[in-house]
Amino acid sequence: MLMYYSYTPLFRLLLPCAGCLDHVFQRPAKHCLLASLTLLTALGGSAMASEAPLSLSLAWQTAGGSELLRLDEQRLISREPLPANLQAPLGSLWKLFVYAYLVDTGQPDNGYQCRGGNKEEVYCCNPGERIDREQALVKSCGLYFEQENLQLNEGDWSRYWQARQAPAWISERQRLAPGTRVSVRQLLGQLARLPAQADARKVLLEVVLNGDGSTVSALGSRLRVKTWSWLADNDPQARQGGFAGWLADGTPIWAGGSGTSVMVLKRYAESLGRELPTPWPREAGSCVEVRLFARYPLRQLRREGSNAVVEPGALNGRYEVEFTNGNRLPIESHGELFLERSSEGLQLTAHLDREDYVARVLDREASAQPAEAAKALAITARTYLLQSAGRRGECLRIDDSSSNQRVAPRPASQGARAIAAWTADLVLAGTPVTYHSTQPGTDRLAWAQAVEQAGSGLRYDAILARAFPRATLSRWDKPVAACQPIAAAEQWLRKQRRDWRQRLDMEPGYEEIQQFTVCQLASGRPYVDRQRQRIFVRGFFSLQDRLDLTHEYLHLAFVAHPNGQDEAYVEGLARTLLLE
Repeated sequence: MLMYYSYTPLFRLLLPCAGCLDHVFQRPAKHCLLASLTLLTALGGSAMASEAPLSLSLAWQTAGGSELLRLDEQRLISREPLPANLQAPLGSLWKLFVYAYLVDTGQPDNGYQCRGGNKEEVYCCNPGERIDREQALVKSCGLYFEQENLQLNEGDWSRYWQARQAPAWISERQRLAPGTRVSVRQLLGQLARLPAQADARKVLLEVVLNGDGSTVSALGSRLRVKTWSWLADNDPQARQGGFAGWLADGTPIWAGGSGTSVMVLKRYAESLGRELPTPWPREAGSCVEVRLFARYPLRQLRREGSNAVVEPGALNGRYEVEFTNGNRLPIESHGELFLERSSEGLQLTAHLDREDYVARVLDREASAQPAEAAKALAITARTYLLQSAGRRGECLRIDDSSSNQRVAPRPASQGARAIAAWTADLVLAGTPVTYHSTQPGTDRLAWAQAVEQAGSGLRYDAILARAFPRATLSRWDKPVAACQPIAAAEQWLRKQRRDWRQRLDMEPGYEEIQQFTVCQLASGRPYVDRQRQRIFVRGFFSLQDRLDLTHEYLHLAFVAHPNGQDEAYVEGLARTLLLE
Protein backbone atom coordinates (compact mmCIF):
# COMPACT_ATOMS: atom_id res chain seq x y z
CA MET A 1 0.00 0.00 0.00
CA LEU A 2 1.12 3.58 -0.58
CA MET A 3 2.21 5.04 2.73
CA TYR A 4 3.85 8.33 3.59
CA TYR A 5 6.36 8.84 6.39
CA SER A 6 8.28 11.88 7.45
CA TYR A 7 11.13 12.34 9.92
CA THR A 8 11.16 15.37 12.19
CA PRO A 9 12.68 16.11 15.60
CA LEU A 10 9.39 14.80 17.05
CA PHE A 11 10.50 11.31 16.08
CA ARG A 12 13.26 11.32 18.64
CA LEU A 13 10.79 12.21 21.38
CA LEU A 14 8.70 9.21 20.41
CA LEU A 15 11.56 6.75 20.83
CA PRO A 16 11.56 6.41 24.65
CA CYS A 17 8.20 4.65 24.53
CA ALA A 18 9.14 0.96 24.57
CA GLY A 19 7.66 -1.06 21.75
CA CYS A 20 6.53 2.06 19.85
CA LEU A 21 7.92 1.07 16.52
CA ASP A 22 7.42 -2.16 14.65
CA HIS A 23 10.13 -0.97 12.26
CA VAL A 24 12.27 2.12 11.84
CA PHE A 25 9.95 3.58 9.19
CA GLN A 26 6.59 2.36 10.47
CA ARG A 27 4.17 4.58 12.29
CA PRO A 28 4.08 4.36 16.12
CA ALA A 29 1.40 2.23 17.70
CA LYS A 30 -1.75 4.07 18.74
CA HIS A 31 -1.17 3.82 22.48
CA CYS A 32 2.41 5.03 22.08
CA LEU A 33 1.41 7.95 19.88
CA LEU A 34 -1.16 9.10 22.44
CA ALA A 35 1.38 8.82 25.22
CA SER A 36 3.95 10.74 23.21
CA LEU A 37 1.46 13.49 22.37
CA THR A 38 0.65 13.78 26.07
CA LEU A 39 4.35 14.11 26.78
CA LEU A 40 4.74 16.79 24.12
CA THR A 41 1.80 18.72 25.54
CA ALA A 42 3.31 18.61 29.00
CA LEU A 43 6.67 19.80 27.69
CA GLY A 44 5.07 22.70 25.83
CA GLY A 45 6.33 24.58 22.82
CA SER A 46 9.54 25.64 24.55
CA ALA A 47 10.97 22.12 24.33
CA MET A 48 10.75 22.18 20.56
CA ALA A 49 12.27 25.63 20.39
CA SER A 50 15.22 24.63 22.57
CA GLU A 51 16.11 21.47 20.63
CA ALA A 52 19.28 21.94 18.64
CA PRO A 53 18.79 21.81 14.85
CA LEU A 54 19.85 18.58 13.19
CA SER A 55 23.15 18.60 11.33
CA LEU A 56 25.56 16.20 9.67
CA SER A 57 29.28 16.03 10.41
CA LEU A 58 31.29 15.20 7.27
CA ALA A 59 35.04 14.57 7.39
CA TRP A 60 37.45 13.76 4.61
CA GLN A 61 41.18 13.52 4.05
CA THR A 62 42.69 15.44 1.18
CA ALA A 63 46.19 16.40 0.05
CA GLY A 64 45.71 19.73 1.83
CA GLY A 65 44.80 18.09 5.15
CA SER A 66 41.73 16.68 6.88
CA GLU A 67 38.56 18.78 7.02
CA LEU A 68 35.34 18.68 9.00
CA LEU A 69 32.20 20.09 7.41
CA ARG A 70 28.84 20.56 9.11
CA LEU A 71 25.72 20.58 6.96
CA ASP A 72 22.04 20.94 7.62
CA GLU A 73 19.42 19.67 5.17
CA GLN A 74 19.82 22.72 2.94
CA ARG A 75 23.35 24.08 3.10
CA LEU A 76 26.90 24.04 4.41
CA ILE A 77 27.01 25.46 7.96
CA SER A 78 30.74 25.42 8.68
CA ARG A 79 34.12 24.16 7.48
CA GLU A 80 37.17 23.72 9.70
CA PRO A 81 40.25 21.52 10.18
CA LEU A 82 39.30 18.09 11.52
CA PRO A 83 39.72 18.12 15.32
CA ALA A 84 42.13 15.46 16.56
CA ASN A 85 39.79 14.55 19.45
CA LEU A 86 36.68 13.81 17.35
CA GLN A 87 35.61 10.22 17.99
CA ALA A 88 32.74 8.02 16.86
CA PRO A 89 31.60 4.42 17.30
CA LEU A 90 32.52 1.97 14.55
CA GLY A 91 29.01 0.62 14.17
CA SER A 92 28.90 -1.62 11.08
CA LEU A 93 32.21 -0.30 9.74
CA TRP A 94 34.01 -3.25 11.36
CA LYS A 95 32.67 -5.37 8.49
CA LEU A 96 34.62 -3.28 5.99
CA PHE A 97 37.92 -4.28 7.60
CA VAL A 98 36.97 -7.95 7.61
CA TYR A 99 35.97 -7.68 3.94
CA ALA A 100 39.33 -6.08 3.06
CA TYR A 101 41.21 -8.86 4.85
CA LEU A 102 39.21 -11.61 3.14
CA VAL A 103 39.70 -10.16 -0.35
CA ASP A 104 43.37 -9.22 0.06
CA THR A 105 44.34 -12.63 1.46
CA GLY A 106 42.32 -14.55 -1.13
CA GLN A 107 39.99 -16.25 1.35
CA PRO A 108 37.32 -18.44 -0.28
CA ASP A 109 33.78 -17.04 -0.32
CA ASN A 110 31.60 -19.78 1.13
CA GLY A 111 28.70 -17.40 1.76
CA TYR A 112 26.20 -17.54 4.58
CA GLN A 113 23.18 -19.84 4.51
CA CYS A 114 19.98 -18.35 5.93
CA ARG A 115 17.99 -21.00 7.80
CA GLY A 116 15.35 -18.84 9.43
CA GLY A 117 16.45 -19.38 13.02
CA ASN A 118 18.14 -16.03 13.65
CA LYS A 119 16.35 -12.67 13.62
CA GLU A 120 19.53 -11.01 12.29
CA GLU A 121 19.04 -12.88 9.02
CA VAL A 122 16.57 -10.15 8.04
CA TYR A 123 19.68 -8.16 7.00
CA CYS A 124 21.02 -11.07 4.96
CA CYS A 125 18.61 -13.25 3.00
CA ASN A 126 15.36 -15.19 3.11
CA PRO A 127 15.27 -18.67 4.69
CA GLY A 128 16.79 -21.19 2.32
CA GLU A 129 18.84 -18.58 0.44
CA ARG A 130 22.58 -17.92 0.57
CA ILE A 131 24.30 -14.52 0.59
CA ASP A 132 27.78 -13.96 -0.85
CA ARG A 133 30.54 -11.65 0.35
CA GLU A 134 29.72 -8.67 -1.84
CA GLN A 135 26.05 -8.59 -0.97
CA ALA A 136 26.84 -9.21 2.69
CA LEU A 137 28.90 -6.02 2.69
CA VAL A 138 26.26 -4.00 0.83
CA LYS A 139 23.36 -5.26 2.97
CA SER A 140 25.44 -5.16 6.19
CA CYS A 141 24.91 -8.84 6.96
CA GLY A 142 26.80 -9.22 10.23
CA LEU A 143 26.22 -12.98 10.35
CA TYR A 144 28.42 -13.44 7.28
CA PHE A 145 31.38 -11.54 8.78
CA GLU A 146 31.21 -12.98 12.30
CA GLN A 147 33.91 -15.36 13.47
CA GLU A 148 31.40 -18.20 13.86
CA ASN A 149 30.82 -18.19 10.10
CA LEU A 150 34.32 -17.37 8.83
CA GLN A 151 36.44 -19.32 11.34
CA LEU A 152 39.44 -17.05 10.77
CA ASN A 153 42.78 -17.78 12.41
CA GLU A 154 43.17 -14.96 14.91
CA GLY A 155 46.98 -15.22 14.86
CA ASP A 156 47.03 -14.74 11.10
CA TRP A 157 44.61 -11.84 11.50
CA SER A 158 46.82 -10.06 14.05
CA ARG A 159 50.05 -10.58 12.10
CA TYR A 160 48.42 -9.32 8.90
CA TRP A 161 47.27 -6.04 10.43
CA GLN A 162 50.35 -5.52 12.60
CA ALA A 163 52.50 -5.79 9.46
CA ARG A 164 50.46 -2.89 8.10
CA GLN A 165 50.95 -0.91 11.32
CA ALA A 166 47.22 -0.90 12.01
CA PRO A 167 46.03 0.29 15.43
CA ALA A 168 45.08 -2.20 18.13
CA TRP A 169 41.36 -1.75 17.55
CA ILE A 170 41.89 -3.45 14.17
CA SER A 171 44.69 -5.94 14.88
CA GLU A 172 43.01 -7.25 18.06
CA ARG A 173 40.02 -9.00 16.52
CA GLN A 174 37.86 -8.88 19.64
CA ARG A 175 38.13 -5.09 19.75
CA LEU A 176 36.85 -4.69 16.20
CA ALA A 177 33.25 -4.30 17.33
CA PRO A 178 30.29 -1.93 16.77
CA GLY A 179 30.63 -0.16 20.12
CA THR A 180 34.36 0.54 19.80
CA ARG A 181 34.98 4.28 19.69
CA VAL A 182 37.74 5.39 17.35
CA SER A 183 39.35 8.63 16.27
CA VAL A 184 37.75 9.84 13.05
CA ARG A 185 41.12 11.15 11.88
CA GLN A 186 42.70 7.74 12.51
CA LEU A 187 39.79 6.01 10.77
CA LEU A 188 40.29 8.16 7.68
CA GLY A 189 43.99 7.29 7.71
CA GLN A 190 43.20 3.58 7.81
CA LEU A 191 40.69 3.93 4.97
CA ALA A 192 43.30 5.74 2.89
CA ARG A 193 45.57 2.68 2.96
CA LEU A 194 43.00 -0.08 3.38
CA PRO A 195 43.73 -3.15 1.21
CA ALA A 196 41.28 -4.15 -1.54
CA GLN A 197 40.02 -0.58 -1.94
CA ALA A 198 39.25 -0.97 -5.64
CA ASP A 199 37.07 -4.01 -4.93
CA ALA A 200 35.30 -2.25 -2.07
CA ARG A 201 34.63 0.92 -4.06
CA LYS A 202 33.16 -1.13 -6.89
CA VAL A 203 30.86 -3.09 -4.57
CA LEU A 204 29.82 -0.22 -2.32
CA LEU A 205 28.33 1.76 -5.18
CA GLU A 206 25.31 -0.47 -4.55
CA VAL A 207 24.70 1.18 -1.16
CA VAL A 208 23.65 4.38 -2.93
CA LEU A 209 21.89 2.46 -5.71
CA ASN A 210 19.84 0.48 -3.18
CA GLY A 211 18.56 3.60 -1.41
CA ASP A 212 15.08 5.00 -1.76
CA GLY A 213 15.86 6.68 -5.08
CA SER A 214 16.40 10.20 -3.78
CA THR A 215 19.96 9.30 -2.75
CA VAL A 216 21.29 8.24 -6.14
CA SER A 217 19.24 11.02 -7.73
CA ALA A 218 21.15 13.64 -5.71
CA LEU A 219 24.57 11.98 -5.46
CA GLY A 220 25.11 9.99 -8.64
CA SER A 221 27.99 7.53 -8.27
CA ARG A 222 30.39 9.76 -6.32
CA LEU A 223 29.99 8.04 -2.93
CA ARG A 224 31.35 4.50 -2.41
CA VAL A 225 30.59 3.96 1.27
CA LYS A 226 29.62 1.48 3.97
CA THR A 227 26.82 2.67 6.25
CA TRP A 228 26.96 2.49 10.05
CA SER A 229 24.47 2.91 12.91
CA TRP A 230 24.81 2.69 16.68
CA LEU A 231 23.36 3.93 19.97
CA ALA A 232 23.36 7.70 20.42
CA ASP A 233 26.10 8.99 22.73
CA ASN A 234 23.81 10.53 25.33
CA ASP A 235 20.56 8.64 24.78
CA PRO A 236 20.64 4.81 24.67
CA GLN A 237 17.14 4.75 23.20
CA ALA A 238 18.07 6.98 20.26
CA ARG A 239 20.36 6.23 17.34
CA GLN A 240 23.26 7.81 15.51
CA GLY A 241 24.50 6.78 12.11
CA GLY A 242 26.21 7.71 8.90
CA PHE A 243 28.70 6.24 6.47
CA ALA A 244 32.40 5.87 5.73
CA GLY A 245 34.43 4.84 2.74
CA TRP A 246 35.61 6.82 -0.26
CA LEU A 247 34.75 9.17 -3.03
CA ALA A 248 35.20 7.67 -6.49
CA ASP A 249 38.81 8.91 -6.67
CA GLY A 250 39.77 7.20 -3.41
CA THR A 251 39.39 10.20 -1.08
CA PRO A 252 38.59 8.77 2.40
CA ILE A 253 35.34 10.10 3.83
CA TRP A 254 33.29 9.71 7.02
CA ALA A 255 29.92 11.14 8.09
CA GLY A 256 27.79 10.96 11.22
CA GLY A 257 24.53 12.44 12.51
CA SER A 258 21.38 11.76 14.50
CA GLY A 259 19.24 8.83 13.38
CA THR A 260 20.01 5.58 11.59
CA SER A 261 22.24 5.51 8.52
CA VAL A 262 19.15 5.19 6.29
CA MET A 263 17.68 8.35 7.82
CA VAL A 264 20.97 10.23 7.56
CA LEU A 265 21.49 9.44 3.86
CA LYS A 266 17.92 10.33 3.00
CA ARG A 267 17.83 13.52 5.06
CA TYR A 268 21.14 14.97 3.86
CA ALA A 269 21.28 13.66 0.29
CA GLU A 270 20.48 17.07 -1.22
CA SER A 271 23.02 19.07 0.79
CA LEU A 272 25.63 16.33 0.28
CA GLY A 273 24.93 16.45 -3.42
CA ARG A 274 25.74 20.15 -3.49
CA GLU A 275 28.90 19.95 -1.38
CA LEU A 276 30.60 16.78 -2.59
CA PRO A 277 33.17 17.31 -5.34
CA THR A 278 33.06 15.37 -8.60
CA PRO A 279 36.56 13.91 -8.95
CA TRP A 280 37.69 11.76 -11.85
CA PRO A 281 37.28 8.13 -10.72
CA ARG A 282 40.41 6.21 -9.80
CA GLU A 283 39.03 3.18 -11.63
CA ALA A 284 38.03 4.81 -14.92
CA GLY A 285 37.13 1.51 -16.56
CA SER A 286 38.76 -1.02 -18.85
CA CYS A 287 40.16 0.14 -22.17
CA VAL A 288 37.87 0.83 -25.10
CA GLU A 289 39.32 0.47 -28.59
CA VAL A 290 37.45 2.72 -31.03
CA ARG A 291 37.76 2.56 -34.82
CA LEU A 292 37.33 6.25 -35.61
CA PHE A 293 35.46 7.35 -38.74
CA ALA A 294 34.60 3.69 -39.40
CA ARG A 295 32.37 4.48 -42.38
CA TYR A 296 34.57 7.16 -43.98
CA PRO A 297 37.83 5.99 -45.68
CA LEU A 298 40.90 8.14 -44.98
CA ARG A 299 43.19 9.50 -47.68
CA GLN A 300 45.93 11.03 -45.54
CA LEU A 301 46.77 12.77 -42.28
CA ARG A 302 48.75 15.99 -41.92
CA ARG A 303 50.04 17.78 -38.84
CA GLU A 304 48.29 21.12 -38.26
CA GLY A 305 50.08 23.88 -40.16
CA SER A 306 52.23 21.48 -42.17
CA ASN A 307 52.01 19.90 -45.61
CA ALA A 308 54.01 16.86 -44.54
CA VAL A 309 52.03 13.61 -44.56
CA VAL A 310 52.05 11.80 -41.20
CA GLU A 311 53.30 8.21 -41.17
CA PRO A 312 51.54 5.45 -39.17
CA GLY A 313 52.16 5.39 -35.41
CA ALA A 314 51.09 7.10 -32.19
CA LEU A 315 49.83 10.65 -32.58
CA ASN A 316 50.63 13.55 -30.30
CA GLY A 317 49.41 17.02 -31.16
CA ARG A 318 46.93 18.59 -33.56
CA TYR A 319 46.29 17.17 -37.00
CA GLU A 320 43.99 17.42 -40.00
CA VAL A 321 42.35 14.33 -41.45
CA GLU A 322 41.57 14.26 -45.16
CA PHE A 323 38.96 11.73 -46.29
CA THR A 324 38.74 10.13 -49.72
CA ASN A 325 35.55 12.14 -50.39
CA GLY A 326 37.59 15.34 -50.04
CA ASN A 327 36.26 16.43 -46.64
CA ARG A 328 38.70 17.52 -43.95
CA LEU A 329 38.44 17.49 -40.16
CA PRO A 330 40.76 18.70 -37.35
CA ILE A 331 41.64 16.15 -34.65
CA GLU A 332 43.79 16.22 -31.52
CA SER A 333 45.66 13.48 -29.67
CA HIS A 334 47.75 13.23 -26.53
CA GLY A 335 49.08 9.79 -27.35
CA GLU A 336 45.73 7.95 -27.32
CA LEU A 337 45.15 8.01 -31.10
CA PHE A 338 47.02 5.74 -33.49
CA LEU A 339 47.31 5.87 -37.28
CA GLU A 340 47.50 2.37 -38.73
CA ARG A 341 47.81 0.96 -42.24
CA SER A 342 46.02 -2.24 -43.23
CA SER A 343 44.87 -3.99 -46.39
CA GLU A 344 41.81 -1.72 -46.24
CA GLY A 345 43.92 1.44 -46.17
CA LEU A 346 44.63 3.98 -43.41
CA GLN A 347 42.75 3.66 -40.14
CA LEU A 348 42.58 5.85 -37.02
CA THR A 349 42.15 3.98 -33.74
CA ALA A 350 41.61 5.44 -30.25
CA HIS A 351 42.54 3.62 -27.03
CA LEU A 352 40.49 5.20 -24.24
CA ASP A 353 39.48 4.59 -20.67
CA ARG A 354 35.78 3.76 -20.47
CA GLU A 355 34.77 7.01 -18.76
CA ASP A 356 36.87 9.06 -21.19
CA TYR A 357 35.02 7.27 -23.98
CA VAL A 358 31.65 8.21 -22.44
CA ALA A 359 32.71 11.86 -22.13
CA ARG A 360 33.79 11.95 -25.79
CA VAL A 361 30.50 10.39 -26.89
CA LEU A 362 28.65 13.08 -24.95
CA ASP A 363 30.67 15.82 -26.67
CA ARG A 364 30.08 14.31 -30.12
CA GLU A 365 26.43 13.29 -29.80
CA ALA A 366 25.00 16.10 -27.67
CA SER A 367 26.31 18.45 -24.96
CA ALA A 368 27.19 18.61 -21.28
CA GLN A 369 24.25 20.96 -20.73
CA PRO A 370 21.60 20.85 -19.45
CA ALA A 371 23.29 18.70 -16.82
CA GLU A 372 20.38 16.36 -16.00
CA ALA A 373 19.79 15.53 -19.66
CA ALA A 374 23.54 15.02 -20.13
CA LYS A 375 23.68 12.64 -17.15
CA ALA A 376 20.83 10.62 -18.65
CA LEU A 377 22.58 10.42 -22.03
CA ALA A 378 25.94 9.53 -20.44
CA ILE A 379 24.36 6.57 -18.64
CA THR A 380 22.57 5.52 -21.83
CA ALA A 381 25.80 5.72 -23.85
CA ARG A 382 27.71 3.72 -21.22
CA THR A 383 24.95 1.09 -21.23
CA TYR A 384 25.01 0.93 -25.03
CA LEU A 385 28.76 0.30 -24.88
CA LEU A 386 28.24 -2.52 -22.38
CA GLN A 387 25.50 -4.11 -24.46
CA SER A 388 26.95 -3.64 -27.96
CA ALA A 389 30.76 -3.63 -27.89
CA GLY A 390 32.83 -6.60 -28.96
CA ARG A 391 36.09 -7.66 -27.34
CA ARG A 392 39.70 -7.65 -28.41
CA GLY A 393 41.84 -9.14 -25.68
CA GLU A 394 41.21 -7.15 -22.49
CA CYS A 395 39.63 -4.22 -24.34
CA LEU A 396 36.14 -3.50 -25.52
CA ARG A 397 35.95 -2.76 -29.24
CA ILE A 398 33.38 -0.57 -30.97
CA ASP A 399 33.13 1.48 -34.16
CA ASP A 400 32.71 5.23 -34.23
CA SER A 401 29.72 5.55 -36.53
CA SER A 402 26.13 6.74 -36.67
CA SER A 403 24.98 3.11 -36.51
CA ASN A 404 26.74 2.74 -33.13
CA GLN A 405 27.95 5.78 -31.20
CA ARG A 406 29.90 8.71 -32.54
CA VAL A 407 33.05 9.67 -30.62
CA ALA A 408 34.85 13.01 -30.55
CA PRO A 409 38.35 12.67 -32.10
CA ARG A 410 39.83 15.03 -29.50
CA PRO A 411 40.10 15.23 -25.70
CA ALA A 412 36.74 15.57 -24.01
CA SER A 413 35.62 18.95 -22.69
CA GLN A 414 35.76 19.59 -18.95
CA GLY A 415 31.97 19.73 -18.85
CA ALA A 416 31.61 16.31 -20.47
CA ARG A 417 34.29 14.83 -18.20
CA ALA A 418 32.41 16.15 -15.16
CA ILE A 419 29.20 14.48 -16.33
CA ALA A 420 31.02 11.19 -17.01
CA ALA A 421 32.65 11.34 -13.56
CA TRP A 422 29.34 12.17 -11.81
CA THR A 423 27.72 9.08 -13.39
CA ALA A 424 30.82 6.82 -13.49
CA ASP A 425 30.01 3.07 -13.48
CA LEU A 426 26.24 3.65 -13.67
CA VAL A 427 24.37 1.66 -16.32
CA LEU A 428 20.84 0.50 -17.00
CA ALA A 429 19.87 -3.14 -16.56
CA GLY A 430 16.77 -4.98 -17.71
CA THR A 431 16.29 -3.70 -21.26
CA PRO A 432 18.29 -2.94 -24.45
CA VAL A 433 18.90 0.78 -24.89
CA THR A 434 19.20 3.15 -27.84
CA TYR A 435 19.01 6.91 -28.29
CA HIS A 436 18.31 9.48 -30.99
CA SER A 437 18.72 13.22 -31.31
CA THR A 438 15.02 13.97 -31.78
CA GLN A 439 12.88 10.84 -32.09
CA PRO A 440 11.69 9.07 -28.92
CA GLY A 441 10.51 5.48 -29.06
CA THR A 442 10.26 2.24 -27.14
CA ASP A 443 13.40 1.91 -25.00
CA ARG A 444 14.91 4.91 -26.78
CA LEU A 445 16.08 8.17 -25.24
CA ALA A 446 15.54 11.26 -27.38
CA TRP A 447 18.04 14.01 -26.57
CA ALA A 448 15.66 16.84 -27.51
CA GLN A 449 12.97 15.40 -25.24
CA ALA A 450 15.48 14.90 -22.42
CA VAL A 451 16.46 18.57 -22.73
CA GLU A 452 12.81 19.58 -22.40
CA GLN A 453 12.31 17.29 -19.42
CA ALA A 454 15.39 18.68 -17.70
CA GLY A 455 14.07 22.17 -18.32
CA SER A 456 10.81 21.24 -16.60
CA GLY A 457 12.71 20.15 -13.48
CA LEU A 458 13.13 16.40 -14.00
CA ARG A 459 16.35 14.84 -12.81
CA TYR A 460 18.37 12.37 -14.83
CA ASP A 461 16.91 9.29 -13.15
CA ALA A 462 13.34 10.43 -13.84
CA ILE A 463 14.29 11.17 -17.46
CA LEU A 464 15.71 7.65 -17.77
CA ALA A 465 12.64 6.13 -16.12
CA ARG A 466 10.42 7.66 -18.77
CA ALA A 467 12.60 6.54 -21.66
CA PHE A 468 13.31 3.06 -20.24
CA PRO A 469 10.44 2.16 -17.89
CA ARG A 470 11.59 -1.45 -17.42
CA ALA A 471 15.23 -0.61 -16.73
CA THR A 472 16.99 -0.29 -13.39
CA LEU A 473 20.00 1.85 -12.51
CA SER A 474 22.80 -0.55 -11.72
CA ARG A 475 26.59 -0.83 -11.68
CA TRP A 476 28.76 -1.56 -14.72
CA ASP A 477 30.33 -4.81 -13.59
CA LYS A 478 27.14 -6.32 -12.14
CA PRO A 479 24.04 -4.99 -13.92
CA VAL A 480 20.99 -6.33 -12.11
CA ALA A 481 17.41 -5.38 -12.96
CA ALA A 482 15.23 -4.59 -9.95
CA CYS A 483 12.10 -4.88 -12.07
CA GLN A 484 11.22 -8.28 -13.48
CA PRO A 485 8.29 -7.29 -15.72
CA ILE A 486 5.00 -9.18 -15.57
CA ALA A 487 3.97 -8.54 -19.16
CA ALA A 488 0.64 -10.38 -18.86
CA ALA A 489 -0.34 -8.29 -15.82
CA GLU A 490 0.53 -5.06 -17.61
CA GLN A 491 -1.49 -6.09 -20.68
CA TRP A 492 -4.47 -7.01 -18.47
CA LEU A 493 -4.33 -3.68 -16.66
CA ARG A 494 -4.11 -1.66 -19.88
CA LYS A 495 -7.11 -3.52 -21.32
CA GLN A 496 -9.16 -3.11 -18.13
CA ARG A 497 -8.28 0.55 -17.93
CA ARG A 498 -9.98 1.22 -21.24
CA ASP A 499 -13.17 -0.32 -19.84
CA TRP A 500 -12.87 1.75 -16.65
CA ARG A 501 -12.07 5.05 -18.38
CA GLN A 502 -15.60 6.47 -18.36
CA ARG A 503 -16.04 5.62 -14.68
CA LEU A 504 -12.62 6.91 -13.63
CA ASP A 505 -12.89 10.17 -15.56
CA MET A 506 -15.70 11.11 -13.15
CA GLU A 507 -13.38 10.82 -10.13
CA PRO A 508 -11.74 14.08 -8.91
CA GLY A 509 -7.97 13.97 -9.30
CA TYR A 510 -7.78 10.99 -11.65
CA GLU A 511 -5.06 11.25 -14.30
CA GLU A 512 -4.56 8.33 -16.65
CA ILE A 513 -0.94 7.16 -16.58
CA GLN A 514 0.36 6.65 -20.09
CA GLN A 515 3.59 4.89 -19.19
CA PHE A 516 3.97 2.41 -16.36
CA THR A 517 5.46 -1.01 -15.72
CA VAL A 518 4.15 -3.90 -13.63
CA CYS A 519 6.99 -5.69 -11.80
CA GLN A 520 7.23 -8.96 -9.91
CA LEU A 521 7.20 -8.46 -6.14
CA ALA A 522 9.95 -10.51 -4.49
CA SER A 523 8.62 -10.19 -0.94
CA GLY A 524 6.47 -7.98 1.24
CA ARG A 525 3.28 -6.14 0.37
CA PRO A 526 2.39 -4.63 -3.04
CA TYR A 527 3.52 -1.02 -3.56
CA VAL A 528 4.25 1.61 -6.19
CA ASP A 529 7.49 3.35 -7.08
CA ARG A 530 6.11 6.73 -8.12
CA GLN A 531 9.46 8.09 -9.33
CA ARG A 532 9.90 5.29 -11.86
CA GLN A 533 6.17 4.68 -12.38
CA ARG A 534 6.35 1.02 -11.43
CA ILE A 535 3.77 -1.20 -9.75
CA PHE A 536 5.12 -4.12 -7.71
CA VAL A 537 2.64 -6.99 -7.23
CA ARG A 538 2.77 -10.77 -6.78
CA GLY A 539 0.86 -11.61 -9.97
CA PHE A 540 -2.61 -11.22 -11.47
CA PHE A 541 -4.12 -14.69 -11.58
CA SER A 542 -6.21 -14.59 -8.40
CA LEU A 543 -8.91 -12.07 -7.56
CA GLN A 544 -6.74 -10.74 -4.73
CA ASP A 545 -3.82 -10.28 -7.13
CA ARG A 546 -5.99 -8.28 -9.53
CA LEU A 547 -7.38 -6.24 -6.65
CA ASP A 548 -3.83 -5.43 -5.51
CA LEU A 549 -2.85 -4.49 -9.05
CA THR A 550 -5.85 -2.20 -9.44
CA HIS A 551 -5.35 -0.70 -5.99
CA GLU A 552 -1.70 0.19 -6.65
CA TYR A 553 -2.47 1.56 -10.11
CA LEU A 554 -5.01 3.92 -8.55
CA HIS A 555 -2.37 5.16 -6.12
CA LEU A 556 -0.24 6.02 -9.14
CA ALA A 557 -3.11 7.63 -11.05
CA PHE A 558 -4.16 9.82 -8.06
CA VAL A 559 -0.62 10.69 -6.99
CA ALA A 560 -1.18 14.46 -7.39
CA HIS A 561 -4.50 14.46 -5.50
CA PRO A 562 -5.38 13.85 -1.81
CA ASN A 563 -7.53 10.90 -2.88
CA GLY A 564 -4.30 9.05 -3.63
CA GLN A 565 -3.46 9.08 0.07
CA ASP A 566 -6.88 7.90 1.21
CA GLU A 567 -6.55 4.12 1.61
CA ALA A 568 -10.27 3.60 2.21
CA TYR A 569 -11.17 5.56 -0.93
CA VAL A 570 -8.61 3.75 -3.10
CA GLU A 571 -9.59 0.32 -1.83
CA GLY A 572 -13.29 1.04 -2.26
CA LEU A 573 -12.81 2.32 -5.81
CA ALA A 574 -10.65 -0.67 -6.71
CA ARG A 575 -13.32 -3.09 -5.51
CA THR A 576 -16.01 -1.17 -7.39
CA LEU A 577 -14.05 -1.33 -10.64
CA LEU A 578 -13.40 -5.05 -10.34
CA LEU A 579 -16.78 -6.20 -9.02
CA GLU A 580 -19.34 -3.89 -10.60
